[in-house]
Amino acid sequence: MSKYTFIDLFAGCGGLSEGFLQSGHFEALAHVEWELPMVKTLRKRLVDRWEHSEDDAEKRVIHFDIQKTDELINGDWLSESVNTFGSTNHEQIIESGLRGLIKDQKVDLVIGGPPCQAYSLAGRAQDKNSMKDDYRNYLFESFVKVVEEFQPAMFVFENVQGLLSACPGGEKVTGRIYKAFSEIGYEIKKPEKLKEALYTATDFEVPQKRNRIIIVGVKKQSEFDLKEVYKSIDKLKRTDNHKTVKDAIAHLPSLRPLNKSVKENGRNISHKQSGGEKVKFHESRYHNERDVNIFGRWLKDNMNSRSMQERINFYNVLMNKNSNHAKYRNLEWDKPSPTIVAHLYKDGLMFIHPDVKQARSITIKEAALLQSFPDDYDFCGTNGDCFKMIGNAVPPLMARKIAEAIINYIEFNKTAEYEDTCSV
Repeated sequence: MSKYTFIDLFAGCGGLSEGFLQSGHFEALAHVEWELPMVKTLRKRLVDRWEHSEDDAEKRVIHFDIQKTDELINGDWLSESVNTFGSTNHEQIIESGLRGLIKDQKVDLVIGGPPCQAYSLAGRAQDKNSMKDDYRNYLFESFVKVVEEFQPAMFVFENVQGLLSACPGGEKVTGRIYKAFSEIGYEIKKPEKLKEALYTATDFEVPQKRNRIIIVGVKKQSEFDLKEVYKSIDKLKRTDNHKTVKDAIAHLPSLRPLNKSVKENGRNISHKQSGGEKVKFHESRYHNERDVNIFGRWLKDNMNSRSMQERINFYNVLMNKNSNHAKYRNLEWDKPSPTIVAHLYKDGLMFIHPDVKQARSITIKEAALLQSFPDDYDFCGTNGDCFKMIGNAVPPLMARKIAEAIINYIEFNKTAEYEDTCSV
C-alpha cells in the first residue's frame, strides 16, 4: 500500500516528522531546518531508524534558511550544506531546490511549526516591545509560500498557545494567518474559533502539560471537510489516563550527589550514577554545593505546594536577592511534567528532579522521555544544543496521534465513498 507524502518545514530535530513516520502511513519527501545540530540529529535519525542511506538523508534534510523561500523552492543558492556523514555535497539539491528534490512526486501534506518565541507569552513578557518587532512573527509566510507552491490536499501548522493573542504591528497574527491561507485557496478555522484548535499533550498520552495550537488547513472546494478532520483528532484524545513523570523516567538509574565535585576529562562532575549500565544522555549537569543543598531543601520542605509568595521568598532569602519571580520548581512523580522548554539549555532550576536524594535538575535523557521521544533517539551537539532542540520539538507521540487522526479521517472517507458507489 502506498504511503502519503509530506514536507516538513522548520523541522527541528524531527519531533513532528517522527510522529508521522511512526504512524506507518506517511513518508517524508523533504525536511527543512536551519540550525545545524538539529539538521545533524534528524539526518542521523533517518539513517538509524528509518533506513535511509547516508547520502539520501543528507539530501532530504535540507540545511537552509527558509526565509529565502523562493531560493529554497527553486534552488540556485550558494552551498550552505554540511556533510553530516562525511560524504560529498549534494550539488543537485543546491542547484534545483525543493522542486528538484521532489520532482513530479505528489505532495499530500505540508507540516511544520514556525519558531514560537515571538508568539510565546514568556518571550513577550521579557521583551520591552513584546516581540512586536521580531522577524519570527512573519515566518508563517514562508510556510504559506511552500503550501501554495506544492498544493497539498492538507497541511498541519503547529504553534504555541500565545499565537492566539500575538499582535505584531498592531494586527492579530491569527488574522494575518487566516487571510494568507484563504488567499491561496485553503480553509482553516476562523480566528475567533482557533481556541477550539488548542490541544494539550497529556490528552495524547504524553507525560507533559504542553498546550499547542494545531491549525489544520484543507483545500477549498475539496473532498475534505475541516470540521470532520478536527472531530477525528478529538476522538483520539484520552482525558482519563494521563501519563506521569513516574511513568516516563522512574526506570532510569539514579544520579547521586558526590561529597565534593571532581573533574573527569576536564569537566566538573557533581553527580554519579548509583549503579547499573550507563545510559546515554543521562548525566547530570554540574551543580555546585550550594545548588545541591538548595534543591534538597526545596524538596524536603515541599515548596511546590507553598504559595507563590513563599516560593519567591525562598529564593530571595537564600540568595539575598529581590526578585518578583519564583526561580525554583520540582517535577512531581504522580503528575505530568510542566512544559519542557528550550530554556533548559541555560539552567534547570525550574526542572528539579523529584527524588530528594538526587538533588539535581533533569538530564537530557529525562527531558527527551518527557517529550515522548523514543528511547533510541540520538541527539547531536553540545548538551545545550540537545536541551534546546528537545524543548523546541513537537512531542512525537502527540504528532503520531494527529497523523493517525488524519489517516482515520481519510480512510473513513474512502470507505464511505466506496459504500456510496456500491449502493447506486
